[in-house]
Amino acid sequence: MTTQVYPAILLKDAGAAADAPIGVVFPDLPGCTSQGDDPRHAAEMAMEALAAHAEATAADGENLPEPSAPGTTPDWLDPRESEVVAHLLVPVELPGRSVRVNITMDEGLLQRVDRAAASHGFTRSGLLAEAVRTWLRRDKDTPRRRRA
Repeated sequence: MTTQVYPAILLKDAGAAADAPIGVVFPDLPGCTSQGDDPRHAAEMAMEALAAHAEATAADGENLPEPSAPGTTPDWLDPRESEVVAHLLVPVELPGRSVRVNITMDEGLLQRVDRAAASHGFTRSGLLAEAVRTWLRRDKDTPRRRRA
């Protein structure tokens, strides 16, 4: 996978209270937005929004545009309506091409995978890939266990 970095802008509504939610917009990616309770939470949510946007774009057979220069405020952002809290760079792993693999698993587990995939609108491969992505996101900060 290739890592790309996109500029994002953290915003508050003009005149909003200090504890108001902070919005996130990506100038290069219309429709890719998020929000958080504070700047740190907004940055975390920006990473999730960008990852989901990249996956959806790839699933549609399209590519993300090249990122623009960081720190620029787009023309469409009206300073009378929104206050820029911060500019940030958000990394995302761009999906690569699919590769066929051969795995071995218990027959009963494979049947459960197929039923779950069908009930959620996935292919078997799609469900397994999503399960691995979810596990990797959750496991990235967990200490590794050694198998005997």
